[in-house]
Amino acid sequence: MSDDEIVELMKYSSPYEIYIINSNSRLVCLKCPFEVMVKYDIGVLFQNEIVFVDKVKITNSTISVYIIKNQAYYYYHFDII
Repeated sequence: MSDDEIVELMKYSSPYEIYIINSNSRLVCLKCPFEVMVKYDIGVLFQNEIVFVDKVKITNSTISVYIIKNQAYYYYHFDII
């Protein structure tokens, strides 16, 4: 994705919410802070620990990044609960 495309995408997104499809196949907006469970030990976080996501960012390659305790982690290290 080009820098211009990312800038355009960011016009319509917020670092304080994320849209997900829940288990009932419904689109749901989660507002920060929302809870996630750590899948395995990473950084200062431990497996099965429940933590709060303070912000949601994206990388240049459009991978979601959660800001937790002022540290950035890729979304795939967590399960939303």
